[in-house]
Amino acid sequence: MTSRWHISFSAAAALLLIAALPGRPATVSGRVELRNSSEPAVVKARNYSGVVVWLKPAVAGTASIGHARMVQSDKRFSPHILAVAKGTRIDFPNLDPIFHNAFSNFDGQLFDIGLYPPGRSRSVKFDRAGIARVFCNIHPMMSAVIVVVDAPYFAISGKDGAFQMDNVPPGEYQLRIFHERATPETLDKLARQTSVSGTATALPLISISESGYLMMPHKNKFGREYPPASEEGLTYSGGKK
Repeated sequence: MTSRWHISFSAAAALLLIAALPGRPATVSGRVELRNSSEPAVVKARNYSGVVVWLKPAVAGTASIGHARMVQSDKRFSPHILAVAKGTRIDFPNLDPIFHNAFSNFDGQLFDIGLYPPGRSRSVKFDRAGIARVFCNIHPMMSAVIVVVDAPYFAISGKDGAFQMDNVPPGEYQLRIFHERATPETLDKLARQTSVSGTATALPLISISESGYLMMPHKNKFGREYPPASEEGLTYSGGKK
């Protein structure tokens, strides 16, 4: 009699303990598609890569102390789209046989790491959430975008538009999206409240229109036109005016 009571009590205690434990982290996945685009890669190849998706908790956490890299090679920044948590330090190694000068004076965090030679690297700590459009003061065809998010849960879509965020605790979040060829108004309308529960959460298809987007030319870090010797007629997204 005592043995049965002990077993029953132990089972009940175990159930109470499990109920008291916080929910297990979930995998949040989904897919994006791009509409009304004039980009050949989107129209012909259905390339939906480069869209940043993140889940912002109701209560902001502490800044990250992560590390990331944006390489300068073949007169390109790689990756072209980089997403990091606020507080991340990003290295800008110069792998070209020429000088570079990465800078940003648009939107998000402003920085200018100066002119430096091949084989060297400089870094910037991104402690402000926002969008930083990155250029080279020497080569106007070079451009990139750094998306700094105030959240630890973010992902970038692949060519098929799929994305996945792992280890997301159950709870309520605001879903936010960035696409470099979508207007701020379009992106604001796509924001929504999202509940994460269970071990897997599949989000509905996210359809992003590029309608209304205007490709804007950029100037050098001094706010002047690039010298005639530079490659002219290029915009920050890599297309021609």
